[in-house]
Formats: sequence, structure tokens, C-alpha cells
Amino acid sequence: MTDAQLNFPPDFIWGTATAAYQIEGAVNEDGRGPSIWDTFSHTPGKTHNGDTGDVACDHYHRWREDIALMRELNLNGYRFSIAWPRILPQGRGAVNQAGLDFYSRLVDGLLEAGITPFVTLYHWDLPQALQDEGEGWLRRGIVDDFAAYTDAVSRALGDRVKHWMTFNEMFVFCVQGYVTGEMAPGTAIMDPGRMTRAAHHALLAHGAAVRVLRANVPGAQVGLVNYLQAVEAASDSPEDQAAAQRYDGFLNRWYLDPVYTGHYPADMLELFGIFGPPVEPGDMEQISVPLDFQGVNFYERSIITAGDELPLLNVRYVRPPAERTAMNWEVYPPALYDVLLRVHRDYRPPAIYITESGAAFDDEIAPDGQVHDERRVAYLRGYFQQAARALADGVPLKGYFVWSLLDNFEWAHGYSKRFGVIYTDYATQRRIIKDSGRYLAAVAAGRG
Repeated sequence: MTDAQLNFPPDFIWGTATAAYQIEGAVNEDGRGPSIWDTFSHTPGKTHNGDTGDVACDHYHRWREDIALMRELNLNGYRFSIAWPRILPQGRGAVNQAGLDFYSRLVDGLLEAGITPFVTLYHWDLPQALQDEGEGWLRRGIVDDFAAYTDAVSRALGDRVKHWMTFNEMFVFCVQGYVTGEMAPGTAIMDPGRMTRAAHHALLAHGAAVRVLRANVPGAQVGLVNYLQAVEAASDSPEDQAAAQRYDGFLNRWYLDPVYTGHYPADMLELFGIFGPPVEPGDMEQISVPLDFQGVNFYERSIITAGDELPLLNVRYVRPPAERTAMNWEVYPPALYDVLLRVHRDYRPPAIYITESGAAFDDEIAPDGQVHDERRVAYLRGYFQQAARALADGVPLKGYFVWSLLDNFEWAHGYSKRFGVIYTDYATQRRIIKDSGRYLAAVAAGRG
């Protein structure tokens, strides 16, 4: 398939995605409270080079410039997250009007530019005050806190914002935040019960937020964003097939089945045993409230064999020779098609958006002052083709948000990994549209 054969409908959303802590900076301005990522990034040894999001891309002050760049990229959608500690500095209680005002101005600017705002309510920056109280997502009362936060944001923005995502990638913050310690809050306690408890409370909070959004926002389109992988067995052996099924349950089905079927996967409940989720009467009905769309964050596939790399699951990763990004993630576009088809086939959401997909490469400014990221251009071309293939095969795909708009603070990797289609010179905050950004602009304009 060539670029000229990319066949997307006229109302298809072409966008980019960002997260508040990764781009905004201004962590101590206008009443914002500290988040777990402020604490984590300022803890020695937690991030590459001790990098923090204190300044990041200074989007808090440069959002007008960034919207102008979105227009230059011909985007008609922009996915961004709200920083909970900007709205409720202590996680609950008095609303910080200055924080709401910032997002209100951003939404108005996007709409004036003809760009549809897609809001993510939680992209990992939990107010530190709530982490200090019962370890954040391990406390059941956080469900009510999240509902109150959702109420405050949706009342302020719901007259203009119609597309809402409750959570971004529960798997990542529940496992890497509360079990392995690679992400904030950084607790390394190898207890699977911490993951199942955090995930159950996040899923409950998701369900509560959906109900709030439906009540507050006329015509709301509400979805959930999951990190999903195509999981393949390394061989046809029963052992490898079973290992792949376990890994798929751990990574994918644990977060999809409750939402779409009202049940946790039975094989995983059996595997977790006494470490299973603390389900109370009515919980699963709240979690499985109907959605308008499913967000798919896609970066790689996993090839799985039986082994002791993840002892609880008795699985091991197989890493075949392949082109890899700067994150050491395999470049394999057909896996995106597989994931989209699987979500459509198994769960039947009314609509699907690719809410993140992109690649980090070691980009540099060339002598001509431009950034010629040929590998990212080829990456996007391959994945766009698979999205078009899925659409042609009946997947209700409505949009594609490239990760990311800007090079930014890449969580524990600090500023060492560049995902943007726009280059950020962190010393000067100068932005340079990369060749990949020009390519995205051409596709978004329908020129291929």
C-alpha cells in the first residue's frame, strides 16, 4: 500500500497526544499542588540524569505557539491530559480556579484553530496528598475523590469538550507504580495483590467518572485508554500457548474484560488466587457501564514462551532480530492491525481510536537546521498503512493520535528519549517540525 492508497474517511481524526506532566512545566505556578511524579522525579536515582518535569516543554506558557504548530501539521484533533493537582492541589476540597482557567483557555484556543479537544482525566500525575493517604490507588476511597475531580473538570469544560477519556494505561501505573517501582509512586513491593487492588479501584473510579461525565456533559463521548499488545506464542507447543495466554490475561484482558463483560478473566482469577481483587457487591456493574469508544495505545508486540523472566506468570520474552527504536521496542506494523482487529472482534466497542502510537529515535538537528528523522517517517508510514487496512476490514476506527506532539519528559527516561514529531531544544524551548511532522501534515491533509 502506498501513501496515495491510504484511504481514510473525511471525518477521520488526525491528531497528536501529550500528557500534562510531560510537557507543561510550571509545577509551582498558579496554585498547582505536587504530584507523585514531582516527588518521584526529585528522588535521586529514579530518573535518567535526575531529570524532572519542572520545566519540560514549558507548554503552560507556550500553548499558543504549540496550537499554531498543530495547525501547521493540519491536525483536527489533540489529545491532552488534565493535571489533577492543578485542579485540586490536595486531591480533594477547594478547586483551584487558576488551574481550570488554564485548561479553559487551551480548549478555547484549540476550538478557534479548528482542532477538536480530546481530554484525558488521568495520565499518572496523582496528587501527592492522595498518595500519602492510604497509598493512592490502594485506598478504596480514592474512587470518590476521582469522581469529585471529574465533576469539577467536566462542569468547567463540558460545554465545549465532548470527547473524554477517563484513564490512560492502568496497566502501567498499577504494575510499574505499585509493584515493580519503575514508575511513580515507585513502590517496589513484589506483591501481585497490590496490582489487583490498585487496578480494581482504578476501574471503579473509571466507572464512577463515566456516570459523572454522562450527567454533566450533553452529548459526551466517553472512553477508556488501554496499553495493549499483540501477544504471540513463540511456538505451537502447549506450554508456550499457555504462557502467551497468561501474559495476554495479565496485560490485556485484565483491564478489558471487566469493562466489556462485567467479569475479570476466570483464568487470571485462578492464577492470582488469594491475591485477587477486592470485589464488593455492585462493583462490576459500575465498572462495566457502557462506553462510546475504546482508546488503543500501541507500541509493540510480545512473543512469549514459558520461563522464569516473570516468575508469577511463568513466562519469558522472546526477542527476535528486528529493527528497534531507541526504547529497544520492535518495529512490526502488522501487530497494530492484529490488536485493532482483536479489540473489535472480542469486545465490540462502538468506536476505536488509536490514542497513542509512535517511536523514539536519536534525533539531531542537521547542518541545514532541520531534523531529518527518516526512520520515524518510515515507522509512521508502516503503521498508518496497517490502520487503513484495519479500517478497510471493518474496524470502526475513528482517529489516530501520534505520540507525541513534542519531544518531552519521557517519564523515568527523562529527556533521553525523543518521541516527538516536533523537536524540542530544551535549553531554548525552540520547536522545529521534523520531517515526520511534515509527513503527518501531508497525510492529515489527505495528500499522502
